[in-house]
Amino acid sequence: MPKSSRYPFAGGTAVITGAAGGIGSALASQLAIRGSHLALVDKNEFGLAQLRDEIGSHAPHARITTHHLDLSQSDAAERLRTEVIDAHQNPTLIINNAGVALGGMFEQVSMADVDWLLSINLRGTLAVTSAFLPHLQQGAHITNVSSLFGLVAPVGNATYAASKFAVRGFSIALREELKPRGISVTSVHPGGVRTSIALSSRRGPGVSDEQWAWGQAEASRLLTRDPQAAAASILKAIYRRRPRVLIGPEAYAGDVLARLAPARATAVIGGLIRWRAGGQAPPVR
Repeated sequence: MPKSSRYPFAGGTAVITGAAGGIGSALASQLAIRGSHLALVDKNEFGLAQLRDEIGSHAPHARITTHHLDLSQSDAAERLRTEVIDAHQNPTLIINNAGVALGGMFEQVSMADVDWLLSINLRGTLAVTSAFLPHLQQGAHITNVSSLFGLVAPVGNATYAASKFAVRGFSIALREELKPRGISVTSVHPGGVRTSIALSSRRGPGVSDEQWAWGQAEASRLLTRDPQAAAASILKAIYRRRPRVLIGPEAYAGDVLARLAPARATAVIGGLIRWRAGGQAPPVR
């Protein structure tokens, strides 16, 4: 694909997972303004309907379909492909944004919890990509939302970081594999964006009430960046077909740490999180 190539939003169809809130809904709204049609995917059926009506009121030209699916179900991606192709024919943009979090140190969570998180954060991303790849034409684009924790891995986020590191690796390899087909790939690494992912995270069975309360309070303090601003940065990267986008100073700092001091990155990021928390360390068991 020529370096001068840009992704044309107008007239294309974007499939967005995790669309009912946060970055997903912000992306949907901004894509509609740019002339894209939308296939919105989430397990929150009410949130999808609200978003469809809201976007339809200010972007009546957009063809919007909603797809009430739980990506933790093994057949969800195949069902989504059938629904989207029937309604829109071939999509031009796939945004794998759906994600969940799991509270607790690795020894405090169960393997059932781990399987649930990986089924959405990692397998969901792979399955949706696999389902739509045969239908993507030259000029299409795939965007996979990783995380700051796909660059560095702070204590207490072992399973989440594992999923997001994997999404980053998948995106890097996929980008090279799809170059001959003229399909581009962007990986996204948001820092503290104001979404519900932490506040709606699953609690590991070994996490105490005190630890859970501390984690929820920290999420409220740390996740403050406007999802609309994050979405604008992502769409700018998609338009320019950049291989990745870092969102927020903490993502840039994490990227530098991972490159220059990988052995110290976890400790430094943990210290920064405690500093943002007013110096208060997380409670111990």
